[in-house]
Amino acid sequence: MTERLPKIVINTFLTILFITGEVILEVLIPDITSGMVNGIKDGVALEITLRTGGQMAIAAIVSLICGSLAGSFAATASSNLAGALRHDIFRKVQSFSFGNIDKFSSSSLVTRMTTDITNVQNSYMMVIRTAIRSPFMLVFTIIKAFQMSPKLATAFVIVVPVMTFGLIMIGKFAMPAFRAVFKKYDRMNESIEENVRGMRVVKGFAREQYETEKFTKASDGIRIDFTKAERIVGLNGPLIELCMFFDTAFILYVGAQIVIGSKGKEIDVGQISAMLTYGAMILMSMMMISMIYVMLTMSWESVKRIAEVLTESPSITNPSDPVMEVEDGSIDFSDVAFKYSENATRDALFDIDLHIDSGMTVGILGGTGSSKTTLIQLIPRLYDVTDGILKVGGINVKNYDVKALRDAVSVVLQKNELFSGTIRDNLKWGNEEATDDEIIAACKIAQADEFISSMPEGYDTYIEQGGTNVSGGQKQRLCIARALLKKPKILILDDSTSAVDTKTDALIRKGFREYIPETTKIIIAQRVASVMDCDVIVIMDNGKIADKGTHTELMSRCDIYREIYEEQTKGDGDND
Repeated sequence: MTERLPKIVINTFLTILFITGEVILEVLIPDITSGMVNGIKDGVALEITLRTGGQMAIAAIVSLICGSLAGSFAATASSNLAGALRHDIFRKVQSFSFGNIDKFSSSSLVTRMTTDITNVQNSYMMVIRTAIRSPFMLVFTIIKAFQMSPKLATAFVIVVPVMTFGLIMIGKFAMPAFRAVFKKYDRMNESIEENVRGMRVVKGFAREQYETEKFTKASDGIRIDFTKAERIVGLNGPLIELCMFFDTAFILYVGAQIVIGSKGKEIDVGQISAMLTYGAMILMSMMMISMIYVMLTMSWESVKRIAEVLTESPSITNPSDPVMEVEDGSIDFSDVAFKYSENATRDALFDIDLHIDSGMTVGILGGTGSSKTTLIQLIPRLYDVTDGILKVGGINVKNYDVKALRDAVSVVLQKNELFSGTIRDNLKWGNEEATDDEIIAACKIAQADEFISSMPEGYDTYIEQGGTNVSGGQKQRLCIARALLKKPKILILDDSTSAVDTKTDALIRKGFREYIPETTKIIIAQRVASVMDCDVIVIMDNGKIADKGTHTELMSRCDIYREIYEEQTKGDGDND
């Protein structure tokens, strides 16, 4: 916002300047017209009439130029504002921790960066153009009308309060419907996002009709609210026409009385014509002000939603004097507890005491909901511990520069993403400076080089958004290769080989042992075969460590581990 602020301010000032010029000239034109009408009636020379007509033409042309320039500057100012807001929101979201992101759904963030910012952009353009023009026009027109004929201007004293009250009441009843729309936008966008992401599942279960009905329900909710609001706002037209008819009748009746009574000395036909024009201008100004009121009320809801994101404070920040380098991959959990929010009734993790030496391979097993993923997300500070101390490389993770810590920890999450671009582009997310040899070496460890080489374009094969044109196993292997290119001190795989066969899984683990022996490796898995050769196996149960040890130790004393092992191997000891 700071970079674009000078341009926004300059364009806003120029908009107001040219709008003022446009309004002054528009108010003068009826006065010039009335003089010309009176002159024609009195039989002035054609030369004078032409001169007056020329003045009107010049005033109209200059007013048009001022209006055009004002519109151009207003569009530039509002576009820059919208661009700055989108940039600031996107940059703010990048600074969020997982805890911050949990407060906003992805569909809600998309709505705020599109619909809400568009509302603010349109409102800002109306404010600096129409909201300046209409009040100026209203004030200047009333002043000019009273200068011309105080008696006829009395009509405006009657009409303006009536019009104001009517417009306020219309806005009061319309606003609740407009306010309700924005949350429904979120739900509709969420329905679209879920449907597009899960299209294969939708078609696999033949649920197209159900999804269509769900979207229709969300869309109809928006339509109903907008229809209700627009019907109320539509009363503006009849109200303005009523006031217009009253003004016209009042001015013609009172004007005729004055003209006849004063024999044209107090006012004449030209002034009556000008007063009718001023009446129309006043009423149109009032109508525009009412529309601005509606627009501003709508956009105020958008402003609040945008402000919620911009004022959200990242829950994870750098300390004042951060440590910039992670010494090694050792990890220490000391009496660690964690819960996702302050209002949570129970801890997701508690009583966590665990020491991992640098270079160790640690397996983590546990049932669904045992908080395996939550545990490993604390290591790179995707979340912060609630109680206790977590150290990496012998230093509390809260003392590190966040980027330095995360550069030292590569996490292949359960829901890792590939982005639109080539395979090479995706792999370089791990290291922008990676050479082709480094990329190939990482892919060989991750068992990805073979299937990449078989593709027509090899490493230049284009990946569709979300990696929809590669299989689940290929996607996982590419994500592992991307993580390896960071050359991390700690490598975390969160069930990241679930979609590959046991042979490929074994080859990947063999590659870890041979090529990155000094890197600490943490493997969350559902298969015992994926972790049974680890230095330490941690058994998670209901948010705490139920047991830890080697395969042999756990088989002898841990019922949970032994039950998982026997169920998966059928008791025959064959894990390969």
